[in-house]
Amino acid sequence: MIELQNGSSVTGELIKRNADYWILDLGFDLVNIPHKECLKVTRNWSEANQMVSGKRNNLYRENSRASFQPLGNLVAKLGEAVVMIRTPTGLGSGFIVHPDGYVVTNDHVVAGERIISITQFRKGKNELIKENYDNIRIVATGGNIDLALLKIEGQSMEKKFPTVPLGNSNDLMQGERVFAIGSPLGLERSVSEGIVSLRNRIIQARLHVQTTAEISPGNSGGPLFNYRGQVVGVNNMKVVSSGAEGLGFSIPVRQLKTFLENRDAFAFDPRNPNAGYRYTSPPQ
Repeated sequence: MIELQNGSSVTGELIKRNADYWILDLGFDLVNIPHKECLKVTRNWSEANQMVSGKRNNLYRENSRASFQPLGNLVAKLGEAVVMIRTPTGLGSGFIVHPDGYVVTNDHVVAGERIISITQFRKGKNELIKENYDNIRIVATGGNIDLALLKIEGQSMEKKFPTVPLGNSNDLMQGERVFAIGSPLGLERSVSEGIVSLRNRIIQARLHVQTTAEISPGNSGGPLFNYRGQVVGVNNMKVVSSGAEGLGFSIPVRQLKTFLENRDAFAFDPRNPNAGYRYTSPPQ
């Protein structure tokens, strides 16, 4: 919150600070506030402390104050944090959850693979820049929940990646508008939208969010967003059948948070490329 010299105040998410301005995101627009017009700047320390003590260790962030925005604005704001993932046998999508380069995708996108590359699409001043990263480490995999956590290695400490916030599965409503960003059939930066058909559908013994947003091969592992710019699901699969349309399924964000918070239990075992650590079953 910035208190101004004229007695009014402005509250928003801090995007950047330079020598002349504070740049805040008000949820629907960006505003530049000159330093000379600022009387007092107050940070939300309780939220910051929560980030340091909990969320940062969990590798994800949340933005409970996010407001509804037009689709075009959200795609422009979130697109740089959605990546394409390639392996020798196929491709998929993913999204960056931590500025150090931690990426979420589906387990089946990278299962059994050792050679993985990630492509980020970044807006330059006058052109689109494709940045390719080939030094990728598998941090954790959960074949039973079809989630994987990757890490872009070899970057300088100064480089910070854009990230997307995670939402709350309990807030998701049937009929709510959602959209997906990914690389269906290798067509990177593709956007599709739809609604939540059902927020808790059991498919192959796993809970999914059923959606009409188009999900095709290559979308796997990409984010399903609500119109507040929060990830509400990880795109997982679609039903392919004669006469069947609009049957896409995403892993709920609740399961993703549990996976990230307990990633040590899913730690990748290089001796077994198909899953994380496996433990013997306890005696009956």
